[in-house]
Amino acid sequence: MIKRKHNGKNHNDLPIQGVALYTASMSIFPAVTPAPQPRTKESAYISIFYAVLLVIMAVTQLFTFEEVLVLFGSLGLPGGLATGYGLAATVVAAEVFAVPFLLRMSLSPAFRWFSLLCGLFVGVAWLFIASWIVLSGAPVQTVGFVGTLIDTIPGWWAVLVSVAILMLAIWSAWGMWPSAKKHKK
Repeated sequence: MIKRKHNGKNHNDLPIQGVALYTASMSIFPAVTPAPQPRTKESAYISIFYAVLLVIMAVTQLFTFEEVLVLFGSLGLPGGLATGYGLAATVVAAEVFAVPFLLRMSLSPAFRWFSLLCGLFVGVAWLFIASWIVLSGAPVQTVGFVGTLIDTIPGWWAVLVSVAILMLAIWSAWGMWPSAKKHKK
């Protein structure tokens, strides 16, 4: 220990300044809490299915990410390439960050809410993207659900698939809601 004087007193029991800062900063991080029980068995199964779907989508989009950027850049979104590139990166990142909530991992309460919102954002974003392609007539060969690995032809069916993705997100959020007090088994 380093001997220090503070206000004319010896404080031989105080730790070194760097260790004190490290210890103080560790106390501000939130504690990890276990996930609450799902409301129903079906909502737990739906959440796992949605998590698997998001992992498949994220992996295929990341595998072909350079082509995904070109795809999103050619959508003709307001703001041009910057909006397309930002949307592509945000959607893929949200797909990844939604998985911990859906798999009921032990998380801090703040990250559990963030993960829930990422899952909902993915559904809304894909509904927007599919609707934009259909309504604006964007000259693209694929919607991009699985990157450019498999061509998913744009059309109203893609909007219906996006609605189904959004319904999975809403059902998962309802069934795994972080602040629910009582759950049925």
